[in-house]
Amino acid sequence: MEYDVVIVGGGPAGLAASIRLKQQAAKEDKEINVVVIEKGGEIGAHTLSGACIEVGPLEELFPDWKAQGAPLNQPALHDQMKYLTKNYALPMPHPPQMSNKGNYIVSLSNVVKWLGEKAEELGVDIFPGTAASEIIYADDGSVRGIATNDAGVSKEFKQKASYTPGIELHGKVTLFAEGCHGSLTKGLINKLKLRKEGQFQTYGLGIKEVWEVDPEKHSPGDIVHTMGYPLDYKTYGGGFIYHMEDNKVSLGLVVGLDYQNPYLSPYKEFQRFKAHPFVTNLLKGGRVLSYGARALTEGGVQSLPKLFFPGGALIGDTAGFVNVPKIKGTHNAMKSGILAADSAYKAIVSDGLGESAPIVLSDYEEAVNNTIRKELYEVRNVRPSFHTPLGIWGGMMWSGLDTMFLKGRVPFT
Repeated sequence: MEYDVVIVGGGPAGLAASIRLKQQAAKEDKEINVVVIEKGGEIGAHTLSGACIEVGPLEELFPDWKAQGAPLNQPALHDQMKYLTKNYALPMPHPPQMSNKGNYIVSLSNVVKWLGEKAEELGVDIFPGTAASEIIYADDGSVRGIATNDAGVSKEFKQKASYTPGIELHGKVTLFAEGCHGSLTKGLINKLKLRKEGQFQTYGLGIKEVWEVDPEKHSPGDIVHTMGYPLDYKTYGGGFIYHMEDNKVSLGLVVGLDYQNPYLSPYKEFQRFKAHPFVTNLLKGGRVLSYGARALTEGGVQSLPKLFFPGGALIGDTAGFVNVPKIKGTHNAMKSGILAADSAYKAIVSDGLGESAPIVLSDYEEAVNNTIRKELYEVRNVRPSFHTPLGIWGGMMWSGLDTMFLKGRVPFT
């Protein structure tokens, strides 16, 4: 099947890119064929995050998102930072980069479902329940598209009566929006050498639950971040508690996967976090509604690969745009999708490229350098500062100095 743009992954980045492409075409009364494939059974099924999001990129796509019914119902109203000992929750100064004024506490899964609906309304072809199994390369080494997995195969890899072979989706541009540690992206980065030698991504693991709590204990719009217990001073990580609408609370624990203790279990640490008196008092009398876990990128600007290659680009968390000190990545994921869409639209529609030679989206990386990279560069030394013999104590001291006064203006990384 032939398309102008093939997008692998139906998350915030992939859907933002598809929407932007169709909006640009509609504005100029042009045609551009866009397909999004998503391995989840439905759009949003594999989306999990805190989440408290910045709405800037959403407003770029839909300035009237409130009138259109976007599921952003609970504005962030109050920020707190706590240091947990085994029995107490001590107030801490709130880092300026973690301010959530103007942000919204959301179910990111619901936001992504809504974006999927908007993309379909604009004419984007969306294939949920479809996993990309391999990348199709042209004879010149450029990316030509992807192939989907075969369906109707038994666990012994034998064809069943319902067997359906996978199909190839070819595009003038292929955007990879697989999220953290995507399988195709890993192979692509290695094959095309998109990372410098010695450059690598670092990861964390986030575990989350959504609770319905006693209305008397619920404070809509309240946001709490924690450090300390149950993690020791050598282990990077922290907890979060977000008060959503309808007496719901989203809480979780994120642990950097560079922890030194080989016996540490992030899941068990999360159980200890919930057993802390500060958290237990909130949850008592409530009930769990849902739970999940996900990996997240923590490398920041030092770990960004080359973002474009002949025939496509990397967008969203697959490239690693999470701002770790902010504990946010959705806004950068959507922004990257918008920037990549603008670059692809210009190449395909405005410049008429892609027929005889592969498209190279070099201006996409330039646009990222002027926007997302600047945000990540300013906080580039915050996460590494926790990886010293002083542990979280050294990290907190440096982070406070860097984010409040230096603003990344130091001659080292």
